[in-house]
Amino acid sequence: MNSNRTTLRTAALVCAFAALAGMTVLTTGCAVVRGQSTTGAFVDDAAITTSVKARMVEDKTVSATSINVETLNGTVQLSGFAKSGAEKAQAETIARNVRNVRAVRNDIVVRP
Repeated sequence: MNSNRTTLRTAALVCAFAALAGMTVLTTGCAVVRGQSTTGAFVDDAAITTSVKARMVEDKTVSATSINVETLNGTVQLSGFAKSGAEKAQAETIARNVRNVRAVRNDIVVRP
């Protein structure tokens, strides 16, 4: 029963992140912002951010609500707070393994 509840919660969070990314694209009219060279780059960055957050939600060793993810031209910036160095490292590994990520800047602060 707990497994079903966890699966539903994960699915809801993934959908929420996808909806947020979609709303961002719609409200900006696919505008090129913050240094992206094309509209496609903006959309790619939003997709990368959504994918990283969704994978963090699925990973029980990372607190997705405590870590912020931003992407600019394929470079992912992680910020926020982790409970351990292992959590910080796992968040970076998750980001690096997402398709189209060129680099990861890990600014997460470890706070026990």
